[in-house]
Amino acid sequence: MAMRVGTEQVSDWVVVSQEMIDKFADATGDHQFIHVNPAMAAMTPFGGTIAHGFLTLSLMPLLSSKIADAPKIEGVKMGVNYGGNKVRFLTPVRSGKRVRGRFKLMELIEKRPGQWQQTNEFAVEIEGEDKPAMIAEWITQIFV
Repeated sequence: MAMRVGTEQVSDWVVVSQEMIDKFADATGDHQFIHVNPAMAAMTPFGGTIAHGFLTLSLMPLLSSKIADAPKIEGVKMGVNYGGNKVRFLTPVRSGKRVRGRFKLMELIEKRPGQWQQTNEFAVEIEGEDKPAMIAEWITQIFV
């Protein structure tokens, strides 16, 4: 394993468009007006539509794929989500905003031969905002 604990990686920016939000609403059945109705959402303190919190969390694979020169693990057969120790939604992501992922490797241990477990600190940052949209401590199993 070539990755070192404490290593931090930052992704490129990705636009969270209204189309992305609408597709997520269709996929999950969560059509709350703050996500899909710009006119009604404009009357809320958000001032417009916002991404679902779970959409923000689900951007993890996309954002991790947007890391230039990310370290590669040789011989990976598959990786699976194992779970999260904590997830907090701190700032709403408004439709049309750009976000990026910040990943910090906290732990990488071999659970058994050919199976590794990594724990990452994961934050979704919003361009131009002081606070992140979301922070999480996320665990992934990697099979080689």
